[in-house]
Amino acid sequence: MDACRLASPIVPTVDFGTKGVQHGFLRLPYSGDDSAWGSVMIPISVIANGRGPTALLTGGNHGDEYEGPVALFDLARSLAADAVRGRVIIVPAMNYPAFRAGTRTSPIDKGNLNRTFPGRPDGTITEKIADYFTRHLLPLADVVLDFHSGGRTLEFLPYAAAHELPDKEQERRCFAAVAAFGAPYSMRMREIDAIGMYDTAAEVMGKVFVTTELAGGGTARAVTVAIARRGARNLLQHAGILDGQPETGPTLWLDMPSSECFGFAEDDGLVEPRKDLGDQVRKGEVLACIHPTGRTGTAPAEHRAALDGVLAARHFPGLVKVGDCLAVVATVEESTTRA
Repeated sequence: MDACRLASPIVPTVDFGTKGVQHGFLRLPYSGDDSAWGSVMIPISVIANGRGPTALLTGGNHGDEYEGPVALFDLARSLAADAVRGRVIIVPAMNYPAFRAGTRTSPIDKGNLNRTFPGRPDGTITEKIADYFTRHLLPLADVVLDFHSGGRTLEFLPYAAAHELPDKEQERRCFAAVAAFGAPYSMRMREIDAIGMYDTAAEVMGKVFVTTELAGGGTARAVTVAIARRGARNLLQHAGILDGQPETGPTLWLDMPSSECFGFAEDDGLVEPRKDLGDQVRKGEVLACIHPTGRTGTAPAEHRAALDGVLAARHFPGLVKVGDCLAVVATVEESTTRA
């Protein structure tokens, strides 16, 4: 039988058609060494009241990224049904096994959820989670916000982002939502490889999709958690689900116009940053040096910028391996409160 015709093994303990506040789980059966008839219990909240759009808010797509889970666990606890017009579905930790382990990928099957869409109902644990979102949660949503940060290996300027899309009206609505989120930086984002991403699954369905990169390093900061909290509420206000106007300030609009934005390490070694996040850079300037660690007396390799712009992301750990993303340079569009 075609996998897409199979029922999902995930059973929600909430009713998506019921008004009020519900806190429950997406229960995914998993038979493992420590629990023969066990389940992965993914927390979910549904807050619904009256007629209006549906927002799907997610974090923990990668398990070592924390601003989204902090903001969304807090929002799920504090959002009252009578404040809502429509419906808010909150999943603070999509890849719950990875979130529990503090790892980017699942400790069960090593699945990277954000490279697994549309998933399979008869696949691995990670594929089953992706399938449930693809076939059951995304179709319910009008607006989708998926929180990311750099995890343990990357650090970013704190930005909200959307992608260039074939449907220019959909693209316009996505970037209007990015502006409403109100991050210090707003990005026209390019992916190294968009195949299998949650972003792509949502955009193909015509959804308004916003993502973020909020610092990184495998931790959260007070300032970036505050950006996430404010941004989630701003987006709900922009969608008309919550009353009020988004609280936005100036944002610096950035673009990733080509693959030249990305720089990858061609040597193993010890990283010496020559530019910090947000610094202006010129084409040809040294962004980082990679010092060999096998012996003394060997000159470091230099990594240079391929275009003018600002340093938008960098490798976070002190040691780097061949093939690691070392730096991302974004070009500056404008500083504005564009909506």
